[in-house]
Amino acid sequence: MAVADLTKGPKEFVSGIDNVVIVNYFDGIRGGRTLDVADYPLDTIQAGHLIIKKSDGNFAPMPVAKTSDEYDKYDSLPGSASYAGYLVATISKDKPFAAIMVRGTVNPKAAPFDLSTVLEDVKGALPLIDYQED
Repeated sequence: MAVADLTKGPKEFVSGIDNVVIVNYFDGIRGGRTLDVADYPLDTIQAGHLIIKKSDGNFAPMPVAKTSDEYDKYDSLPGSASYAGYLVATISKDKPFAAIMVRGTVNPKAAPFDLSTVLEDVKGALPLIDYQED
């Protein structure tokens, strides 16, 4: 596995509603993780996106599905994968270095994809995440 050098290169900032979806950040996976984005179809991964831990131990964005012409909902959790947390800040698929929140507050109405189909399972897997709508 290649090691990412985070000390070189231009600094990029993606503006958006990151601080609206991640309302309070209390704790995360120390050091973050580089995500496996091989199967992710979009160019960016938005703050508040669910992150999963795959059966091989790699972390990845939760798969997304289309209902018509655009990706607008979460697909089902892959077999043997588990919910790991929420992406803290929007990142590019080209540089998938992720801060992953495991304790804090998420605004589900501002999440990049509809959480309604997975929320009960996510709440069971991530009991330290609070959900509050603005």
